[in-house]
Amino acid sequence: MTEVRLELAGASLGGTLTLPEAARGLVLFAHGSGSSRFSPRNRRVADVVHGAGIGTLLMDLLTADEERVDLRTRELRFDIGLLAERVVGAVDWAAAEHPLPLGAFGASTGAAAALVAAAARPELVRAVVSRGGRPDLAGEALARVRAPTLLIVGSRDELVLDLNRGAMERLGAVTHLEVIHGASHLFEEPGTLDRVSELARDWFAERL
Repeated sequence: MTEVRLELAGASLGGTLTLPEAARGLVLFAHGSGSSRFSPRNRRVADVVHGAGIGTLLMDLLTADEERVDLRTRELRFDIGLLAERVVGAVDWAAAEHPLPLGAFGASTGAAAALVAAAARPELVRAVVSRGGRPDLAGEALARVRAPTLLIVGSRDELVLDLNRGAMERLGAVTHLEVIHGASHLFEEPGTLDRVSELARDWFAERL
């Protein structure tokens, strides 16, 4: 595990890079609303992904100053253009520094940023997984996504589930919706995050 700095569009952002020996791919994690690269949920998913011989890059999408503003206003977490620009920058960084097959994992609003990045870099991003995501916020970019996409939503997260079903109809890629029975938005119920982790691992393992 290595801490890295990514200089992206005038912002210096922190990242945690983990590369298993003889890694077969690398997955970029875009966190969700009000979170960071230290998200315990994303780290749990990343640990399981490592078991398939796939590396991970967990990155901040906001600087420390931006995070302080966002805690007060909650506006930057919904600035998909800004977040996606930074995920695209991270994709370019990863492709240059660690030329491995790339995937993207996004949670909440980070899922929209991951999908916009996949649409912008179809030659680089080979697979996408969304956990409790807001793919609808990717807007017109959905039709340009070419990477096979897995949408994971809890059965009790009814509004987000409806939004994901609507986004599926607009996605230009092979798409699968997995509904985790009994799970709410944050997958806090026993065993539900473990199931998310297994699904994400298998999706990336088959496609990277």
